[in-house]
Amino acid sequence: MKKVILCPNPYRDKGLAAAREAAEILKEAGIRTVACLPFRMEGQDCGMETRPLQQELRGSDMIIAFGGDGTILHLAKTAATHALPVLGVNLGSLGFMSELERNEMHLLRNLSTGNFTRERRMMMDVTVEREGQKVYNNIGLNDAVVTKGAVARVIRMNVFVGNSRMGLVEGDGIVIATPTGSTAYSLSAGGPIVEPVARNFVVSPICAHSMHSNSYVLSAANTITVVPKDVGRKPVFLSVDGGRAFSLRAEDRVVIRTSRFETELIRLSDKSIFDILRTKMTGETHHEE
Repeated sequence: MKKVILCPNPYRDKGLAAAREAAEILKEAGIRTVACLPFRMEGQDCGMETRPLQQELRGSDMIIAFGGDGTILHLAKTAATHALPVLGVNLGSLGFMSELERNEMHLLRNLSTGNFTRERRMMMDVTVEREGQKVYNNIGLNDAVVTKGAVARVIRMNVFVGNSRMGLVEGDGIVIATPTGSTAYSLSAGGPIVEPVARNFVVSPICAHSMHSNSYVLSAANTITVVPKDVGRKPVFLSVDGGRAFSLRAEDRVVIRTSRFETELIRLSDKSIFDILRTKMTGETHHEE
């Protein structure tokens, strides 16, 4: 690693204190750094010289995201399309994707010695087809969510897996998640936890108003299509990785496939998914017999 982009979320990293500490650690290790804000910060002095992210991508070796999982998700598409790995420093609450906690940043020195591993995570391509035309396209690391608006009405969606009709889902919506996203909204909707390096889709109805409320774990080779019905008086929205909602119309086809892009995460420790879950969800920090 010769050049590293530091991407602190200014709303999590107050005064960019964590980013400045990381810059010092990496400087001592002989690694050049540049700071780029992933979010626009209006009317505030962030306390550190920053440059536009897009102009620093070429010639860089990796991105370090300071914040929570939302910061990593915000950067994932840019990182993946530029083949840059990401390392997360957790300054949020849970932080399932983040490799380091604030008090573990001394481990960044390992980047100069090559004492780290790379972990590939599948992503999804999400397209909306309307009357034969593509009107929306995005790449997601976590999930694609089709959900109702604020009005408390049940929405109905036909779900297809390949050429087979899986069934009619009636409820508040549906989550189609990657293994990485299985610990996010999908888990809240009753979906299973999937090993993050696996290659699957998890399909989970949200508050289903029918007997067909099961979650399904499907091969990543499948194409999943969600077609909302009776949208007229019931606003229905699509959101990818918690981003800006896209308004759907009746008979729009939300098509989800495995992306050719992947998110590559840098690992500096040997923490397993089970270690992370125990720590994040129960507070347990060591194995108890």
